Amino acid sequence: MSKFVIEGGTRLKGKVDIGGFKNAAVAIIPAALLCTGKCIIQNVPKIEDVNVFMDILDELGAKTSFLNDNSISIDTTDVKECYLKNGLSKKMRASYYLLGAGLGRFKKASSLLPGGCDIGARPIDQHIKGFEALGATVDITPEGRVNVQAEKLVGNKIYLDVVSVGATINIMLAAVYAEGRTIIENAAKEPHIVDTANFLNSMGADIKGAGTDVIRINGVKNLIGCEYRVIPDQIEAGTYMIAAAATKGDIIIDDIIPKHLEPVTAKLKEMGVGIEEYGDSIRVFYEHELTPVNIQTLPYPGFPTDLQQPMTVLLSTLSGESTVVEGVSEDRFKYVNEIRKMGANIEFTKKHAKISGINHLSGTMVQATDLRAGAALIIAGLMAEGITEITGIQHIDRGYEHIENKFMNLGAKIKRVKDEE
Repeated sequence: MSKFVIEGGTRLKGKVDIGGFKNAAVAIIPAALLCTGKCIIQNVPKIEDVNVFMDILDELGAKTSFLNDNSISIDTTDVKECYLKNGLSKKMRASYYLLGAGLGRFKKASSLLPGGCDIGARPIDQHIKGFEALGATVDITPEGRVNVQAEKLVGNKIYLDVVSVGATINIMLAAVYAEGRTIIENAAKEPHIVDTANFLNSMGADIKGAGTDVIRINGVKNLIGCEYRVIPDQIEAGTYMIAAAATKGDIIIDDIIPKHLEPVTAKLKEMGVGIEEYGDSIRVFYEHELTPVNIQTLPYPGFPTDLQQPMTVLLSTLSGESTVVEGVSEDRFKYVNEIRKMGANIEFTKKHAKISGINHLSGTMVQATDLRAGAALIIAGLMAEGITEITGIQHIDRGYEHIENKFMNLGAKIKRVKDEE
C-alpha cells in the first residue's frame, strides 16, 4: 500500500492536460460487448477501473489490449456468454453495465451486485424496472448474484421514477437489440450518457434524444466494431479548477469541453475566482479574496455530486459561512471527519453541511474514504500549512490518471511513498 505525502503552501501554476472521462469510459468499454468484432476506443484514462474492466472482459473470452496514446482494443467476437464468475464486479460500481450489455447481446447475464465507493445506498431498482419492461426476468440470490434473462426483448415505454445515470445507460445497452422502439422518459442527461449513445450509434445502433430527458431507441439486428474517442473528463477538469482556486494559483486546463463545466465555472465565478475560456481550454486564477457560496448538488446540468467534496474543502477556509446540500448521493459527507482533523469547522448530516470558514487548514494524517473524497484531501493538503499524509489512495487511483504527476507539474510538493504501516 502507498500513501501521498504533501507539503502545502505552494500556489499551483502552469498547464494541465485532461484525460478521457472516467464515467464515460466505464460505460463504453462494457458497451463494446454488444458487437461481434473489434472496437478501438481512444482517449481512455489509465485508471484502475479501466484495468478491472479489461480483466473482466478477458475472463469472458474477449481479446483486449492497451495500445499507445491511451487507446485500447477490444475484440468480443469469441465471447459466448456474460457470466461473471468471480468478485471482480465488486471492485467498482460500473460493473453493472455488463448486465445490460449481456442481456442485449445474449439475452441473459449474471453478475454479483456491484461494488464501488461507500457513499450510501445506491440501489439498482430502476435498472431492474427497465430490464423487466423490456421482457426480462430478474432474480437476485441471497448471496447477492443478479441473474437477468429473456426469451426475447421487446421495446417499451419506460419512465424512471428517479433520474438515474446508471439505469439510463443500462436500459440503452439492453434496448439496442430489442424489437421495436424503446422510450426512456425522465432519463438522465449527463454528458457521458450522450457519449455512450454516440458510441453505440457508431456501432450501428439507432438512438436519438441522448442529452434530453426522453431517449428513443429503435432496435437493430446487428452492431459492428468501430473506432471511437472518449470525451474529456469534466470531473478531473473541475478538480483542477477547484485546486487552482484553493491554492491561489493560476493554471490553464487543456483538452476540455467548457460547456460541460458550466455549473462549476458559475460557482467559482460567484466566489470571485478569475476564469477565462479559450475554446477547448480554460484559465483559472486567483484575483482577490474569495467569498463563501451556497451549493446544492443536482443531476446534470446542476452542480455535480462528484465535485462536492473538493468544493467543500475550498469553502472551509473562506471567511464567513457556506452551506452545501447533497441532492444526489445518500451519504457523501463521511470524509468531513477527515477534514476536521485538519482544523475545518464543519457541521454535517447525511444531506447537509454547514461550513464556518477558518484561516487555514493544518497538515496531518488523513484517510481517503472514497474516490472523490481522496481528491478533496489532496486539495486540502495543498492548501494546508505543514505536511499532510493521505492513506487509502487506492480509491484515488480508481478515477484519476497519474494525479500526483499532474500536480507536481503544476508545482505541487506531492509524492507517492510506500506506507510502512
